[in-house]
Amino acid sequence: QVQLVESGGGLVQPGGSLTLSCAASGISLNTYGVGWYRQAPGKQREVVATITGGGSTNYADSVKGRFTIIRDNAKNTVYLQMNSLKPDDTAVYYCHRFFGGYWGQGTQVTVSS
Repeated sequence: QVQLVESGGGLVQPGGSLTLSCAASGISLNTYGVGWYRQAPGKQREVVATITGGGSTNYADSVKGRFTIIRDNAKNTVYLQMNSLKPDDTAVYYCHRFFGGYWGQGTQVTVSS
């Protein structure tokens, strides 16, 4: 069974940090492009960060310098390290493997004091 499972979301104060995980089963993340997306209430889903099969990364302007996408091939997992979180980062975060169009179920991140 193919699954992408996100975890690591939660409630954090502004300025805090979280690390999201996207663990895959039934498929490999190791040599494929993977992205982290987010969707806030009433807004469209937007791309946050991507990593290519070769390891090149790209970030939305709104998160550059604060978020880092990392792939751990041994664990078949892609992470999103999020620092200096802001209330505007509040959203459901999803991981996505481009080839095959696989999505996880999402994990909620809430940034609030």
